[in-house]
Amino acid sequence: MTATTADEPRELQERRVAPRGRALPHPDRKGRSPIFDAPTRTGLVFRYLILTIVLLVSIGPMLWELSTALKSKTEDVFTQSIHLLPRHPTLDNFGQVQRTIPVWHFAVNSLTVAFVNVAGNVVGATLAGYVLARLKFKGRKLLLGVFVSTLILPAEVTIISKFQFITNLGLGDTLLGVCLPDMIAMTNVLLMRNAFLALPKEVEEAAIIDGANAVQRLRFIGIPAVKGVLSVISIFAFIGAWDDFLWPLLVLQTPDKLTLTVGLSYLDGQWSHDPRVIAAGTMIALIPILALFLGLQRYFFRGVAEGAIKG
Repeated sequence: MTATTADEPRELQERRVAPRGRALPHPDRKGRSPIFDAPTRTGLVFRYLILTIVLLVSIGPMLWELSTALKSKTEDVFTQSIHLLPRHPTLDNFGQVQRTIPVWHFAVNSLTVAFVNVAGNVVGATLAGYVLARLKFKGRKLLLGVFVSTLILPAEVTIISKFQFITNLGLGDTLLGVCLPDMIAMTNVLLMRNAFLALPKEVEEAAIIDGANAVQRLRFIGIPAVKGVLSVISIFAFIGAWDDFLWPLLVLQTPDKLTLTVGLSYLDGQWSHDPRVIAAGTMIALIPILALFLGLQRYFFRGVAEGAIKG
């Protein structure tokens, strides 16, 4: 005898499988595919096939760049027959990058810009997000609308005004001039606002009854609950500052102050044009991003759920 649907717990109902191995459709799952959504063999094959395609599209170019960076001078990288694995792997291309440009000096400049942007976004977006989510004042909705409206304009539209603003402040050809426009991104402010809106109101009301002010509520209640979103903001701010090419190219003129992305362009010049060396420089620029993501990955996915889905 089998129990009826009404007498079964919800978890058991979701796991019910027909005798022939095909999952029975759940009565609440209207409009969902009984083949691809159910834990059947066809559904699992379809899921893994999609994941494999996405994986190849995502990491395929990176693997090809790594393969090119490890190929020796005797291997033809322009051949029509593709060989992903180098026949004569070598690390000489990475040494050639260092001999061609001061790559580590450029990397220090990029790290300086990236860390300043991360600190500015973490502090500024946290404060602004908490104010928009938890504090009541006149004009809050209008201010939120202004923040959202800034996301409509592409960055290329405001780049001339930003350049004039930085120049008038006397920050042209400085790393601070590179950092200043992106120290607080509106996207990060909205992420923090959604994260703070997800906090239970009862907890904050209890803190107010105990006499906690806004700063204390932010420090002891708000920030511990949104650590995942802070890691997301840190990763996005770091990647945005590290990979930026156009803005540092416009602001910086002195070669010693160039960031790594701008400095790597010297690898493809009049006196140097080797795709192996260019690929090696690209892999060097990728190392800090991978290290940061690996260090914060356990907070990253939790932060996406807190800030981007809830609210």
